[in-house]
Amino acid sequence: MSIQERIAAGFKATLAARVVHALANGALLLVLTRYLLDPGQYGLLYFAISVVGVAELFGTLGVPKATARYVNEYVERDATQVRYILRSSLAVITGIAVAVALVFTVASDLIASLLGRPEAAPLLAIGGLYVVGRSLFGYLKSAFQAFNRVTYSAVLTSINSVVRLLTAAGLVALGHGIAGAMIGYVVGFFVTVAVGLGLLYVRFYRTLPTDGSIEPDLRNRLLRYSVPTAATRASVVVDSKMDTVLVGVLATPAAVGFYTLARQIADLCIAPAQSLGFTITPTLGEQSAAENRDRAGDIYASSLRNVLLLYVPAAFGLAVVAEPTVRYVVGSDYLGAVPLIRLYGLFVVVRAVHKITGSALDYLGLARVRAVARGVSAACNVGLNVLLIPPLGALGAGIATVITYGAYTLVNVYYIHRELPFDATAIGSHLARVLAIAAVMAGAVMTVMPHVTGLLTLAGAIVVGGGVWAGLSVASGLLKPRAVLAFMS
Repeated sequence: MSIQERIAAGFKATLAARVVHALANGALLLVLTRYLLDPGQYGLLYFAISVVGVAELFGTLGVPKATARYVNEYVERDATQVRYILRSSLAVITGIAVAVALVFTVASDLIASLLGRPEAAPLLAIGGLYVVGRSLFGYLKSAFQAFNRVTYSAVLTSINSVVRLLTAAGLVALGHGIAGAMIGYVVGFFVTVAVGLGLLYVRFYRTLPTDGSIEPDLRNRLLRYSVPTAATRASVVVDSKMDTVLVGVLATPAAVGFYTLARQIADLCIAPAQSLGFTITPTLGEQSAAENRDRAGDIYASSLRNVLLLYVPAAFGLAVVAEPTVRYVVGSDYLGAVPLIRLYGLFVVVRAVHKITGSALDYLGLARVRAVARGVSAACNVGLNVLLIPPLGALGAGIATVITYGAYTLVNVYYIHRELPFDATAIGSHLARVLAIAAVMAGAVMTVMPHVTGLLTLAGAIVVGGGVWAGLSVASGLLKPRAVLAFMS
């Protein structure tokens, strides 16, 4: 199978899983916000999930990414070592995840009181199991990615999303409240982990060669490499979870609900870029290691152009349709999220670029550079959150995230450009043309917005925008339908 065919196959499988994930998450969001939970309850649930997410950082300590890097390297160089890498890393991550979970569960009342939300204590107690399930789930996805079998990671994502939807929504509907939703998350992770461990053993572990002894210092090198990846992961957690925690501490649970809704809508938009990034990063590492840096640079530049063509107009469109989308889809109780959703249109673009850039640095051996950049970004994000949340509420947290994440992503792109050759001037010219298309598309949608009175007319406005974007993209030569069809077929 050629590189292009492998990337296409992996992209299609991952995108299909992301679509399932987005649909399941969208359905769960809709059911919880529109029918089952008010903004305060919704906010309290995701406040607890964010606190638990911070604890989950200590349940992985960078081991999944370090495992992926060494499995990816040794599968080609010396497959006899891969069994040792898998065994050692799985033992380490299971041990530390269980230890962190026990501590977190025992201290849940104290943690909730210290954060000023004692009502969250029952959710945090359940969160100990969340730490174990989420840690192993992330480990398995990284392991399959390292084997260049992202289709298996895609299967796990789909299973987790569907099981979580069914159990969380079902338990809340049966009267178990927000604790039922938290249990639904835990059940989703544990069912997925059981399937993932079986796949890892049957498809990979038992087929690996058993002869040979472990290389001296291999375990230590694995653990040492986990330090910078742990630092990066810590910064990711601070950026994605700590802001929600701070909104809950410095504002109100309802503000957390608005902030979470905006973040989740942004997450729903990011599926294609996430799929592409997850698929191409191992290939970039392989091509770079094989001294095919020009080829790797071409793959990255092509991916970046496609991401910009899709997401810059999407950001314009999201800003235009944010208010009627919230009003007619989620309900008027959540209209406080509209300014955040408009702001997060910019965040969606930045995050999409990062999805095809950040993880590639790990595979190119630049995890330390990425860790430093992410650490600085996270520290600045916390500082800006503390400054901006008291006067601006959840909007202040959104502004802090866009500023710091944008700067961090630019640093990532700079280092990718240093490592892989591609024409940055051509990318800038491409972006200028995409901005022009996005402006025309947004203007077309704004002309029909006065006629939007419900879900059907809202869908019509979105179709108008999509049609203008597609027509201009094809006419300008930026979008080639035959190439897209060939890639997807």
